[in-house]
Amino acid sequence: MARPPTAAQQRLIRAADPVTGRLRGTENQLMALVRLRLAFRHPRPPHDWFLTPAGHVWRERPADEPAPAPAPEPAAERPAAPSGVFAARVGGEPSGDGGPARAREVHSAWLGLLEMRRMTHPDGATDRPCAWERTHLIPAAALALEAAGCRPADPDHDGYRVTGTAQPEAVAVYAPDPAALLACAAALEAAGWQVGEHTEPRRSGGRRYLLASPRRV
Repeated sequence: MARPPTAAQQRLIRAADPVTGRLRGTENQLMALVRLRLAFRHPRPPHDWFLTPAGHVWRERPADEPAPAPAPEPAAERPAAPSGVFAARVGGEPSGDGGPARAREVHSAWLGLLEMRRMTHPDGATDRPCAWERTHLIPAAALALEAAGCRPADPDHDGYRVTGTAQPEAVAVYAPDPAALLACAAALEAAGWQVGEHTEPRRSGGRRYLLASPRRV
């Protein structure tokens, strides 16, 4: 579990460019933010450093607002979340704050992800997933769903659940009813994912689910 950034690291984050998320600092300082999954280094020259979606969340957090406690990992298949203090809800986490603070965090994370797409795609496109999303399939799909207003499952409510699959670049999305499944499909397609609806074998329950993978073109 990643620790929250130090006061000095938070100052670097808050000093990032408000539009691009570009960071300035020493290599050691910036590498520390990378280890916290709050920054990444651009793969093309001049190899500048930028905030990740979770870094954008930290940048927009009021200075006097305490950091939320990290959510526990609900399943072994869940890959690393973008940071130790923000995690898109994949479904199954304990009931959390669903109010304005959470909405702001999700919105900031989504804007940060769009900026990451723009900065890492050679053509500057934001309408399709980037390399980070293809290596963090479950949290990336969950962020797209939560940012679109879909509701994750928790102990008190039914909602979507995002799980891994045997396919290398695909996740499965389950929802409590056909309307919710359709809404999840629309949200993922709008976020640049390819989506197909499938049915489990009868021996596994026969549930309908979505198989979603990041669109490349």
